[in-house]
Amino acid sequence: MAKNSVAIIGGGIMGADIATSFAAAGWDAHVMSPSQKTRDALAGRVTKGLERLGADAGRAEAVKAYASLADLPWSGIELVIEAVTEDLALKHRVFAEVEALAPPDIPLASNTSGFQVTEVGKHLKTRSRVCGAHYFMPAHLVPLVEVVCAEFTDPKVAERVEAIMKAAGKVPVMVKKDIPGFLANRLQHALLREAMWLLDNGIATPEGIDAAVRYGFGFRFIACGPFMQKEMSGWDTNFYAGSAIYPSLSNASAPPQLLKDMVERGAIGMKTKQGMWSWTDEAIAREKARYEKALQAGFQILQREKQ
Repeated sequence: MAKNSVAIIGGGIMGADIATSFAAAGWDAHVMSPSQKTRDALAGRVTKGLERLGADAGRAEAVKAYASLADLPWSGIELVIEAVTEDLALKHRVFAEVEALAPPDIPLASNTSGFQVTEVGKHLKTRSRVCGAHYFMPAHLVPLVEVVCAEFTDPKVAERVEAIMKAAGKVPVMVKKDIPGFLANRLQHALLREAMWLLDNGIATPEGIDAAVRYGFGFRFIACGPFMQKEMSGWDTNFYAGSAIYPSLSNASAPPQLLKDMVERGAIGMKTKQGMWSWTDEAIAREKARYEKALQAGFQILQREKQ
């Protein structure tokens, strides 16, 4: 089997989209799922994902589905990515089986977002080859992959995974310490905590807060991150503004009662057709189409920067 092959454990939405991104970059992706339904749906999802990327849809042939870990072509695989359900006991079982089958020099990565990587890999004998490879949905479109170093990760393993992600067309960021939420989700939750506080205190509506982010400071994020933006605008301005604003920011140590109440009554968004807003099937389809079209446009902008 040719080199540039990856094994993905779990063929659901995340696993299929990870496979799509590798296929688009010229890699072979070997996806294991015990579910016949999931395996049957894999080719169709990968084909659609490749089309949305503007890639050759024929590359879907590079993605193969397997019913068991033992069936995977282990001798040619360069990286294993676990992308199963966020169930710690399940992840422990998967990694134990993978460790017994995968050649000892292959990095083993977890796509976990809810658990620290140290917890996922701590029972393995070869845990020094375990790290995080945290993708963001939709994984075939969002360029970022966080390469997370667990307490026991060999730095050379993390560097190798980082190099593989670059070769596969992604933008890897090394997360040097295994902390809850890693990097991007911590930043995202800091924003959401303040957004919820503003809503809960009657400062603005959900529509107003979303607009302030999308059409205000968030509009700049396709062009640069927060540090580069402040390099442009000046850190002195940031310092003086922060001195006035920081004392009044939310420092809540738990999600607000508003959010707890929503979750308890099942108002969790499009999945239940009720969240901050009420949803119909038509409105959900329309909003998801708009969202993906905007993501595709952003993806193309970032791709042009590479040229």
